[in-house]
Amino acid sequence: MPTRRVAVIGAGAAGSMAAIFAATAGAETLLLERTPDGGRKILISGGGRCNILPARVDESRFVTDSSPHTLRNILRSWPLAEQIAFFERDLGLKLVEEEASGKLFPVSNRARDVRDGLLALAARRGARFMPRTRVTGLEPAGAGWRVGRADGAALEVDAVVVATGGLSVPATGSDGGGLSMLAALGHVVHPTYAALTPVVAEPAGFGTLSGVSLPVTIIARDGRRTAAGRGGFLFTHRGYSGPSVLDVSHVLVRARKPPGSSARLQVRWTALDDRQWEQALQPEGTRT
Repeated sequence: MPTRRVAVIGAGAAGSMAAIFAATAGAETLLLERTPDGGRKILISGGGRCNILPARVDESRFVTDSSPHTLRNILRSWPLAEQIAFFERDLGLKLVEEEASGKLFPVSNRARDVRDGLLALAARRGARFMPRTRVTGLEPAGAGWRVGRADGAALEVDAVVVATGGLSVPATGSDGGGLSMLAALGHVVHPTYAALTPVVAEPAGFGTLSGVSLPVTIIARDGRRTAAGRGGFLFTHRGYSGPSVLDVSHVLVRARKPPGSSARLQVRWTALDDRQWEQALQPEGTRT
């Protein structure tokens, strides 16, 4: 049986993993990347440390329009324990939990180690990394595909994995080009929206608090969706940011479509309840 030839477009986290598993399965794997090095969003994730995985899986924390059954099947297809083993055994990256966030980071606290480890493993498994390769289009070619390139040299392959990301950080390669290629082939592309973004307040009534950060519990509601988060809340010159705000921002962004609709943001600034506050505010010597 002839070896299948697979092109993976995009050498980010998803593309690198796809190349690893395709090559492991015996396919001749080409990993095409428009930047000189790939994995640039990995490098900026987790403040340059790369929060690889959650320490525990909580299905309620995943944002999806799919059914709970579909989400559950996806999560169970590769259990968290097996994912951790993959990074520690196959990539040689020891992971450690950051208790405050419940996330797993490489012990080195270097996102570059994660990016380099993925690309190195793909190469060891037999994938060919092709940097500075800009894909210009896809078209059916017999039983396979023709992958157009900016240099004019097309590739003939049996299968294509498009892992080009969305529109989040164009400088990293996520400029929407992959979505346009898929739409041109007739695929339905759902509208994109910012999922992890600071919130701008108009007018910015708390600008004098810019730079102040504190742990909070936050809830965002738009009538159909609800998201809750815990963690740092940061006042900025233009609004609000911090991990807790980023976690619920997708509800606020999606509430703006269609125009005129809105969402409500509720923040609990302290974990103390009414009785505890009354106790805390009593004069010294009168507390029980």
